[in-house]
Amino acid sequence: MTVFAIGAALYSAVEILWRGFTHWTMGLAGGICLCGIYTVNEKTCKSRLGKLALCAALITVVEFIFGLVVNVLLKLNVWDYSERRFNILGQICPLYTVLWFLLSAPAVALCNLLKNNLFKNVENR
Repeated sequence: MTVFAIGAALYSAVEILWRGFTHWTMGLAGGICLCGIYTVNEKTCKSRLGKLALCAALITVVEFIFGLVVNVLLKLNVWDYSERRFNILGQICPLYTVLWFLLSAPAVALCNLLKNNLFKNVENR
């Protein structure tokens, strides 16, 4: 639950810094993404680039699913990438996958910090 809450808060904050606003559904997406990143960091390859690529793919898939529900099905129009090159249904595009790759590095570092400090103390109780 802690990882989810941190992911929800940080994802929303990044979106506010980038676009100037966010939507509550992006908090849900952010929580799911950081939980996924935590799992990728713990359970997958040792290669740093491999982890970052998996994290970027994970975030892109989460964004695509949320986009289909929030923007297409519910018609809330939270974002629209249809003007971006190589977009898929206006919900995802390669530019943002690259940005997610770059942002995955501090997210993985955060997951390591949580595991080695916060959760380590909880396990020792």
